[in-house]
Amino acid sequence: MVRGGRRCGGTHTVTYVAPTLGGQVPRFGFIVSKQVGGAVVRNTVRRRLKAVCAEVLGDAVPSGDVVIRALPSAADAPYAELRNDVRRCLAKRTVS
Repeated sequence: MVRGGRRCGGTHTVTYVAPTLGGQVPRFGFIVSKQVGGAVVRNTVRRRLKAVCAEVLGDAVPSGDVVIRALPSAADAPYAELRNDVRRCLAKRTVS
């Protein structure tokens, strides 16, 4: 993570935001380890997180790099809970 980045822990995800120079469009990255589940489960979680990011992109998303790490509980989490985790962390912006 770049210096000056912020971290926010949720129930099913941990979100890292690192500012970049200029007003660039935010970039998203995803970390879904084998602790989350098998390949099918990991890909499902990653696709859900991508869909959440596409939804919140229109909201107040900070410019910069956003990395979302899925915790093992994300495998069984409903889509709405994943969305709430990510939205809450991106809305904070003052997390440490």
